[in-house]
Amino acid sequence: MARGLYAGRKLKRDRQRLRWSDRYYKRRVLRLKEKSDPLQGSPQARGIVVEKVGIEAKQPNSAIRKCVKVQLIKNGRQVTAFAVGDGAINYIDEHDEVLIEGIGGRMGRSMGDLPGVRYKVVKVNNVALKELVRGRKEKPMR
Repeated sequence: MARGLYAGRKLKRDRQRLRWSDRYYKRRVLRLKEKSDPLQGSPQARGIVVEKVGIEAKQPNSAIRKCVKVQLIKNGRQVTAFAVGDGAINYIDEHDEVLIEGIGGRMGRSMGDLPGVRYKVVKVNNVALKELVRGRKEKPMR
């Protein structure tokens, strides 16, 4: 390794070359996260409910988590989103317009015992799902 008085240029050049072996640098510079992300880097996205699905929880839990398949408006991709709250799935029908956001797992991954579900439903037809579940608001008929 060069350590001399005039080795600065070589050190800098080597650092630039070897940077590409750092996977986080590579992913960041090539923007691979935004390219592969269905929301394309944005915090939330709107979509249309395609179908309701029940997803089995991972071991050691046993439950059927109520989720919906959503087709995003901006790019037509399909994602699965979790309906948060007791009986929340009853307020979501097919062809409703929903707003989804990340579910909060680390590095954009799925959370807890939900396999392959990275998003949650926030609003249904522009009404907060939380308010519907609490009974404070009613869903508008479209």
